[in-house]
Amino acid sequence: MANIKSAKKRVLIEKERRVVNNSVKSEIKTYIKKFKDALATDVESATEIYKTLTSKLDSAARENVIHANSAASKKAHFAKLLDNAKKSK
Repeated sequence: MANIKSAKKRVLIEKERRVVNNSVKSEIKTYIKKFKDALATDVESATEIYKTLTSKLDSAARENVIHANSAASKKAHFAKLLDNAKKSK
């Protein structure tokens, strides 16, 4: 444990941020699962979920929860999946 007052404060702040960051990452993973499930059944609902998912990814990248390149990579991957699903139907 830290001895200096400012170091103790940093430990507390990092703990609070970790909880928030894990919550955001969990929410993104949930939307990814919803998107993949919707993609298998209904392309129209998958399109709506994709819009929400990209918004969540952009927000997480803006808040430095995930890296911006990671968000862009995920968005491109899911856009390609959605495009392929639209073409096949």
